[in-house]
Amino acid sequence: MNIYQHFRPEEREFIDQVLQWKSYVETKYAPKLTDFLDPREQHILKMLIGDQGDVKYQLFGGYPEVERSRALLLPDYLSVTQDDFQITLFEIDYPSKFVTIEHPQVLGSLMSLGLKRGKFGDILFKEDRIQFFVANEVKDYIQNNLQSIGRASIKLKAIELGNAISSQELWGENELTVSSLRLDTVISGIHHLSRQKSQMFIQQGIVKVNWTLIENSSFECAEGDLISVRGHGRAKIMSIDGKTKKEKWRINVGKQK
Repeated sequence: MNIYQHFRPEEREFIDQVLQWKSYVETKYAPKLTDFLDPREQHILKMLIGDQGDVKYQLFGGYPEVERSRALLLPDYLSVTQDDFQITLFEIDYPSKFVTIEHPQVLGSLMSLGLKRGKFGDILFKEDRIQFFVANEVKDYIQNNLQSIGRASIKLKAIELGNAISSQELWGENELTVSSLRLDTVISGIHHLSRQKSQMFIQQGIVKVNWTLIENSSFECAEGDLISVRGHGRAKIMSIDGKTKKEKWRINVGKQK
């Protein structure tokens, strides 16, 4: 059976990576820790590793409700602790009375350090407090080099994972029936828009799937995808629950409140 046929062509490289991780654990009898994975990557890993083999996996991103998590693949006879995921939580100290810092600024500043997106996890906001998770192997580099965000001078303080602030993101789940899994059709169903309006948003370059700009209206959505439309918020495809008798797709979607 061709395993790639169940996934997107552009996901082939990541599929090969997961299979290499699995092979490493099987042959070396040693655990393998990944970078932070987005929801779609986590879904692919779950599908490929499964629950019945000699290799098991656990996911942890520093906090129970995070979006991005590191995966730990390991032989089924080993146990796991939180420390095994090697995650540091930073809180940003900045002059909050005088400046405002937003999510895109934090993300942009981290990316400007030359790091891969996989080296840091969720960015948490609550009122004027900001925190973010990073992989331990880059924590010193980030602490030494991230000294400003936007116009604000900042300092980073490493704190216990248990002190993570509760994210303000709330997701309201509901079931939709859509005629296809095309991106324009799914956006129309989620946001109650016409297909023409959805296609216009895609053509304007304001639609991202899993943090990647998508300009193809016929792009096929899949379980685990996170879809953002600028000005309309974000939505997750929690599950795809098969077809109705009229050959329409039933999907469960979480929409950011």
